[in-house]
Amino acid sequence: MTNFLFELKEGLIIAFNAIRANKIRSVLTTLGIVIGVASVVLMSNAIKGIDKSFQDGISSFMGTDNLFIDRWAWFSNVPWWELNKRPPIEMEDFEKFKELAELPIAVAPLNDAGNVTIIKGNNSVSDARVSGTNQDYIYTTNLEFDEGRFISELESNNARRVIVLGFEYADRLFPFGNAIDQDVQLNGKKYKVIGVLKKQGSFLMGSFDPDNQSFIPISSLFKDFRSKWSGSGITIVARAPNNQMLYEVKEEAIGIMRRIRGLKYNEEDDFTINQQDAFLEMINKSVGVIQIAGLFITALSLFVGAIGIMNIMFVSVKERTHEIGIRKAIGAKRSVILRQFLAESAILCLLGGLIGLLIAVAGGKIIEQFNFPVSFQIDSIVLAITISLLTGILSGLAPAWTAAKMDPVDALRYE
Repeated sequence: MTNFLFELKEGLIIAFNAIRANKIRSVLTTLGIVIGVASVVLMSNAIKGIDKSFQDGISSFMGTDNLFIDRWAWFSNVPWWELNKRPPIEMEDFEKFKELAELPIAVAPLNDAGNVTIIKGNNSVSDARVSGTNQDYIYTTNLEFDEGRFISELESNNARRVIVLGFEYADRLFPFGNAIDQDVQLNGKKYKVIGVLKKQGSFLMGSFDPDNQSFIPISSLFKDFRSKWSGSGITIVARAPNNQMLYEVKEEAIGIMRRIRGLKYNEEDDFTINQQDAFLEMINKSVGVIQIAGLFITALSLFVGAIGIMNIMFVSVKERTHEIGIRKAIGAKRSVILRQFLAESAILCLLGGLIGLLIAVAGGKIIEQFNFPVSFQIDSIVLAITISLLTGILSGLAPAWTAAKMDPVDALRYE
């Protein structure tokens, strides 16, 4: 054991001296590994950041234990024209559902006013997402307020023109703050701001982005915008007490909706119970495609880097043939020579990996400044070190074996 440790120490010293003696060549050799490791770490952390942002955004906007009862299916193989034949869900259906449902802890209607322009003085938000709901909707979400409050029962019942703004909308309309109790124009109608949602920083887009949302009483939506969306119907949002009861709440919801719709036992449902899981499944598929493409690019970079290190190690073996002959002549075993060149290759790759890791961290910090989610975790360091060592060992194996099996007499004759 003592001899092994001594030989390992000597091999590492020789490897470090060889790298230091050829600084420029060593740096150029590790460029492929630097690029490869930086790519894999940055890609891995970016994907984790995107995934976390999606999860957080969906959880805050939809809630993990919510059901969305609608005529439309978020993701379905049924053609849209078939879904369009379904009768819309109206407020009367919602009232009956709320009366009959016993398991949900909160039930609220939800409707979309479409793309609306919100104006405050010289500032405006075009194609803004304006949703109509009632006072109970806040209990079906995990949204938090930066200031103000949500719609009250009185405002909902009396079609008051009040609005709750998502963070991005409030920031664009009121860049200096103080949005509460200020009036904004929605397609020419004056609405008073009663609340501003806390910034979520979600990577979601469109109607699923909690930072780019606004809410008004659903009665106000019917009064000011319903003519545009006549017959579109509403969505019923039902929140289960917890994830474990989601199945029971869903089964109850199906039974109640079939009763409200007057469906016979042999008739198919003319509504859909949408869940967050379907959306997350679609996101995971998209992220998986990005991940495969990123891994392919990373693998290509590492392959090129490994080939470069292998070629340089062969050059190094050729240049030090005489040295290898002397060492073998005075008793160095094949295993000692093998370990020496493997150590040199591994150290080269490890140094390249550490540089690549630093570049990935710096690159991630720069990307974060543009509101792109990046999540750095400790396993990134483990990933970088593991990839570097494996690449170094694999790329150095052939040159190390070539050096180890040299005949000492032939090696000593080499000039």
